Order: sequence, then C-alpha cells, then structure tokens
Amino acid sequence: MTRAAPPSSGRADTGSVPLPTGSTASAAPVASGRGAAGAARRVAASPVLLGVAVVLVHLWLGHAALTGPNQPMGDVLSVYSTWMQRGVGAGDWVGIDRPWVYPILAAVPMLLARVGGPEHYGTAWLTIVLLLDAAALAVLTRGGRRELAAAWWWLAFLVVLGPIAVGRIDAVTVALALVGLLLLTARPALAAALLTVAAWVKVWPAALVVAALIAVRRRRDVLTAAVTTSAVVVAISLVLGSGATVLGFVGQQAGRGLQVESLTAVPWLWRAASGAADTTVYYDRDILTFQVAGPGVALAAQATTVVMALVVIAVVLLGLRAVRSGASAERLLAPLSLGLVTALIVTNKVGSPQFVSWLAVPVVVGLVLQRRGGPSFVVPAALSLVVAGLTQVIYPWCYDSLLAAEPWIVLVATLRGVAEVGLLALAAAQLWRLGRTATAGRGRMGA
Repeated sequence: MTRAAPPSSGRADTGSVPLPTGSTASAAPVASGRGAAGAARRVAASPVLLGVAVVLVHLWLGHAALTGPNQPMGDVLSVYSTWMQRGVGAGDWVGIDRPWVYPILAAVPMLLARVGGPEHYGTAWLTIVLLLDAAALAVLTRGGRRELAAAWWWLAFLVVLGPIAVGRIDAVTVALALVGLLLLTARPALAAALLTVAAWVKVWPAALVVAALIAVRRRRDVLTAAVTTSAVVVAISLVLGSGATVLGFVGQQAGRGLQVESLTAVPWLWRAASGAADTTVYYDRDILTFQVAGPGVALAAQATTVVMALVVIAVVLLGLRAVRSGASAERLLAPLSLGLVTALIVTNKVGSPQFVSWLAVPVVVGLVLQRRGGPSFVVPAALSLVVAGLTQVIYPWCYDSLLAAEPWIVLVATLRGVAEVGLLALAAAQLWRLGRTATAGRGRMGA
C-alpha cells in the first residue's frame, strides 16, 4: 500500500509573515505527488479497468499456453481431450470404468470443454478458466475497494506464474477453492461444500477444509456440508457404475516415482548435473511425467509420503495450539491455510509446476484478512511472486534445460525450493506467534 508523504517539518505561517518562495516551489511536487497517487488509486479502483485486466491477462496466458515451448497446454489438448473422446465415443470413462489419476469430478470441466467440438477444445478450456477466475474475482471484490489490492495481486501472480496457471485442471480448483474460502465468514456450509467439490476435482483443497474445521467456530456446519457433499459425489459415481474405482486416484498417486520438478528431486538433479552416470531423467509412459532415477530415489519417493504426513500434522498441531490460545479465525485462517498448502507442495514427490498456483488461495485470503485484524501477508505475497516467477522460468520456457540437468536451471529449481520452504517457515512462525500471543477478544469468523 502506498503511504501518503509525511507532512513537512516546518509549515508556512498563515499570519502576517509572507510565505517563502522556496516553500512554494517545494510544496508543488508534494501536492502533485499526492494527486498522482490518488489518481492512480482511483484508476486501480475502477471495476471496468479490473474487468479489462482480467480479460487481457487471460488472453496473454492463453496465447502463451497455446504457442509456448514444451506444450503448456499439452495435458489439455492431448490428454484431457483424449480421455473425454474415449468416454463420449467408446463409453470408456476414466474414474468409472477404470482407475484414474484424478477424483471423479475432474471429468466435469474436461467434458464441458467439448462444447465447441474437439477442434476447439483448447479455446473452450481457456474460456472456462477465464469465466471461473472472473467469477472468483467478482466474489473477492464484492466488498468494494478494500479487496482490490488482493485482486490486483492475484492478476499479477497469474502473469508471473505464466501459462501453466491456465493449462491444467488445477486452474479450476483454484477458482473454486478461493470462492469457498472467501465465503467462509457468511456461509460456512456453502463454503465447505465448494471446497469439498474442489477436492473432488483435485485433492489439495481438502487441506483447506481441514483449515476451516480448525479455524472457525461453526465446525459442525463445515463438517456436515463436507461429508454430505462427498456422500453425494460418491453416490452419483456408484450409480454410474464406478464401484471401488471412485477411489482409484489414491492408488494411482501412490504408484508415482520422484518427479523431476519436485523439491525432493533436487539432490539427484545436482548429481546428474555433475555428470554422475548412475543418475538420469527419464519419461514414465504410465504416469506421463518426467522422473529421476538414481541411487536412493525409490526410498526417497516412499519417504515423501511419511514426511508429508508428519509436516501436515505439525501444521495442524500449531493451528490447534493457536485455537486453544484464543486466536480468532480472522487471524488464524490464512496462515493455517498457507501452512497446509505449502506443506503439500514442499513434501510432494510430484511437484508439478501447476502446484504453485495453489498458493494464490491462502495468499489472497491473507491479504483480505490482514485488513480485518489478521497477520500481515505482505511478505508471503512477495515471496509467492518469487516462487511463481522462478516456476515460469523452469516451465515452460526452460524445461528442456531442466530435463538435461543443466547446472544453471538446477540452481533456479534449488532457489525456488528454498523460497517454498521459506513460505512454509513463515506460515509456521505466524502460527507459533498466534499460539503464544493470541487473545480471545476478537470475534471468531462465522460466529
């Protein structure tokens, strides 16, 4: 936030003493600067300008996704569309007729993207993402000018993250999860339902359901809505004939190796960069991802699941400690959400670049809640932009260099990993302080 310039230490006397010439000259730039800052704020507060910016940002992201190197829209155009074509044309539906890497509701936006026919699948997908993001921004800014800073930050984050922000199923979950977390104050049941739907598209928003259960007072509403929504999804899936396949994504994820973009893969990338013959990057045709192979990789891939569970539990315990100390939801929700989301990113053996898009949800909510008594989220917001920018360098622009384990791009991946760990540490530090200093004087969200 731009602060107004402090008043001059010496004011001109408005009595009989004439105003010095020098004072007049120096006052003009100050007034001009204040006027320029005010004009800039008024322009930024324009709903029309924000709407135009949303469209322009998504047009650029879509163009980069369709034309950039290393196929940023490859999953959408080659994988998602093929899955849906098999379902429509041959009745072979992923998640129902055979196990799938995603939860069952991921098929909904993939199927909707066929509305313009197979030849326009990519354009339809990008339009769906644009509409979802625009709807999320409309919910975000419904409170007026107070939330515009968070809205502009999110648009900046999308630009800095690049085409991967729109080229994967994660884009759908980010918009749904953001709306869910923003509605938690007024409509906890509806918010929990939206978060649960997002988790049935891709699992990670389940962490936000956990954060809501810990942070808000109306836990029964949140839990009931989450359980009911999940029951409806499973029931519909069973009616469609899925059987146990409805949970097939759990086994699919468990069978993955150590993906090249993950933080855990960095030591082996450095081994490959140093010329070690026993460490390589290869393409797994079953999972359709690049993974690392080398001494100890299998053990490390297995250990990540245990480490993830331990880190998530540690973050949850910090959140529960803060609740016991009387921390209000306004102060607790954002750092707890950030801690859980970054825990999933840092400890994940997959580590796909689109995972970074998840950071937008807790950071945007943190920027909103810091105006309502929550902890400052300026530093996490800035560090998230750094993570996003380094991610775009890695993918799509320099992905070939990463696959070749060139030292400079391995260094970029290392720095990004350090920044991600830094975000986790910031969230943990905020939670620790809340557990030590929180007071019960602030009303709880949803009370």
